[in-house]
Amino acid sequence: MKNIFSLLLIVFISIPSFSQEKNIDSETTTYYLIRHAEKDRSDKTNRNPDLTEAGKTRANHWSEVFQYVKFDAVYSTKYNRTTQTATPTAKKNNLELSFYDPRALYSEDFAKATKGKIVLVVGHSNTTPAFVNMILKEKKHEDIEDNNNGNLYIVTISEGKISDQVLTIN
Repeated sequence: MKNIFSLLLIVFISIPSFSQEKNIDSETTTYYLIRHAEKDRSDKTNRNPDLTEAGKTRANHWSEVFQYVKFDAVYSTKYNRTTQTATPTAKKNNLELSFYDPRALYSEDFAKATKGKIVLVVGHSNTTPAFVNMILKEKKHEDIEDNNNGNLYIVTISEGKISDQVLTIN
């Protein structure tokens, strides 16, 4: 049962990638947005913690979930927990991490730089849904609960239409 679910999940999240390859001229842009994996909370004063072992496992799992998605770019904030979450997927795609400012999310420059591409964006419990909302041009998604590190937001822009979906991968 778990293998069937995993196979269906991989097929489901790969559909935007496959559809883009068939019609490159359409300039379809697909964003996959996730929150960083589990961070070390042992030192409450540490504003830039690393991932826990469970977080490192999740970061590697994300790269497996995305194994059939050919990313053109992987973006992260410059925090340890986000870069450590993004790195396994970037490495599997032979990409260097690109960085964005979590205080300046979906800007005109970002939209131009990523137009027609398949992009992974790794952020935080508040910035990830805010980023999605900015792409959608509406406040649709609330902040992610603090104990939830498994949301996957997929936003596709094609021919002026924007669609989104949210999956939870645990």
